[in-house]
Amino acid sequence: MNKVMLIGNVGKEPEVKYVDAGVCVASVLLATTERGYKLQNGTEVPERTEWHNVILWRGLAEVVEKYVHKGDKLFIEGQIRTRNYDDRNGIKRYVTEIWAESMEMLTPKGQASAEPSQGGDTIHNI
Repeated sequence: MNKVMLIGNVGKEPEVKYVDAGVCVASVLLATTERGYKLQNGTEVPERTEWHNVILWRGLAEVVEKYVHKGDKLFIEGQIRTRNYDDRNGIKRYVTEIWAESMEMLTPKGQASAEPSQGGDTIHNI
């Protein structure tokens, strides 16, 4: 099973483009943060943020294009995908991405992204 569930904040404005036959694809940089904590022996474990490249297609991408902005909180369900390419120096590079199957927007309409919502709109890839 290849299943990923993330709740995080959009780190920059999404990139949206249209490819073959007008299919919409969006790329979202999503930050997830694990809170810091203290072990029983007193050792402090610091907060840790991971950055995820999330790819959304078709209907999901169109929703991103219209409604998702830097700072928004999203819940993403999808799969981990890896790919590789040769950069301009001929060095093979590997990329890990999350291909979204559904998305829930958690930022309340008209509010800053710092506050979680009591619920949101769930959209599934069509």
